[in-house]
Amino acid sequence: MLALLSVSDKRGLVPFAQGLVHLGFRLLSTGGTLEALKGAGIPASQVSEHTQSPEILGGRVKTLHPRIHGGILGRLELEADREEMKAHGIEPISLVAVNLYPFRQTVASGAAEADVIEQIDIGGPAMVRASAKNFRHVAVVVDPDDYPSVLAELEQHKAVGEATRRKLMRKAFAHTAAYDASISAWLSAQASEPFPGELSLSFKKAQDLRYGENPHQRGAFYREHSAPSEPTVGFAKVLQGKELSYNNILDLDAALGLALEFAERPTAVIIKHNTPCGVAVDDALVKAYRTARAVDETSAFGGIVAFNREVDEATAQAMAETFLEAVIAPSYSQAALQVLAAKKNLRLLEAGAALASPTARPRAQLDGRSVSGGLLLMDRDAVEPELGWKVVSKRAPTPDEERALRFAWKVCKHVKSNAIVFASGSQLLAQGGGQTNRVDSVRIAMQRGGAALQGSAVASDAFFPFRDGLDEAARAGATCVIQPGGSVRDAEVIAAADEHGMAMVVTGVRHFRH
Repeated sequence: MLALLSVSDKRGLVPFAQGLVHLGFRLLSTGGTLEALKGAGIPASQVSEHTQSPEILGGRVKTLHPRIHGGILGRLELEADREEMKAHGIEPISLVAVNLYPFRQTVASGAAEADVIEQIDIGGPAMVRASAKNFRHVAVVVDPDDYPSVLAELEQHKAVGEATRRKLMRKAFAHTAAYDASISAWLSAQASEPFPGELSLSFKKAQDLRYGENPHQRGAFYREHSAPSEPTVGFAKVLQGKELSYNNILDLDAALGLALEFAERPTAVIIKHNTPCGVAVDDALVKAYRTARAVDETSAFGGIVAFNREVDEATAQAMAETFLEAVIAPSYSQAALQVLAAKKNLRLLEAGAALASPTARPRAQLDGRSVSGGLLLMDRDAVEPELGWKVVSKRAPTPDEERALRFAWKVCKHVKSNAIVFASGSQLLAQGGGQTNRVDSVRIAMQRGGAALQGSAVASDAFFPFRDGLDEAARAGATCVIQPGGSVRDAEVIAAADEHGMAMVVTGVRHFRH
């Protein structure tokens, strides 16, 4: 029996090869894999010896040979294939262990284009695809984590069973598809082409979920192949708690994105059903959390919390007062972890030091949403475009009002449309969103905020189509407003602001969130 081993990821290579030799396999190998095998005292032949053809073009061509691909692709159930292989001296290869050049790692390292191009594997994918195509006679192993189970099956049955070979085939084609998708994505990025003519996506499953949004829906969580430099939910470290659910992950991402809007000061964000119900900044994290929680304590119960500074003992004790589902933060002090350990079901995620940086920003990436028969893709609404806010009212905002307007505007783009946010310069006061008309969103926020809205700033994610929404905001106690502008009734809305003595700023930028 003949096996071909040629791997970039050498985890588990030596014990796997030792097991194969013990079972009677003869090994073929190349380059660094061959050196590793010989260094471990494992007998193996160089591919060029087997093919009787030297490696050429600096190693670019070594396995692209009939004695390799004929050995892999031969249909041993066909007499014609067996006779043809015999005539050409082609020996069947029954096991192929190949994983591909480290293309993604090379890109992540910031290597020059020529070095990245050199890490586009040619022979590897060809062998993997050929082996997978001929799965009836070849076991193809692309993941070192599969070595033990393949060896165990060989030891027990003297062969790899069809069910396993089919499973390995599926994994192999997924492996090469993901590899090609990574190359395509990099080439598109090099050309500044975020929306190419054909889109290939590549993600790796992080975990199966107990269910999706509801218990009757199946679910799984996939993440990128390499961790980005920015803090993300996908690569956050889970320190304790129950298994993350589909809804937990969605809400954690929403909370993290909003916390990143306020990098300059310690910030606490509380999310419920993907909507902010508490946001506050303060010089002390525990004060920010208590202020955020006080915005809507009813909604905060069972909420998701994000912080942009390390969680200390005082903040942990404050969180322990309320039932929470999950928390994401840059880190946790040992004292905080001891306090929160008593909340055994509370999920704690550590996103890393980048989240605590005063210069941290939301990640600029693409957002995708599935629709029946297709996919919508757009730039994520993460970075505020360069703009010059324009005062359109008779009265300009005071410095305090301007701070409140900026705070409200940052929160507003994280609330479902039609979004209305009332805020001070350091906290969310009330929000209304997800309504089919804007005036209802204002009224919902008024009901939630009550007397706390006196002297507040109000932000609207899109223009006021009529003056009624602005009139209601003024009745609630708002003294200034920020909105994109652009309505055919802008003049009427601006006149209403002037009637109420409100300062109005237009941004020229809309923040719909459906």
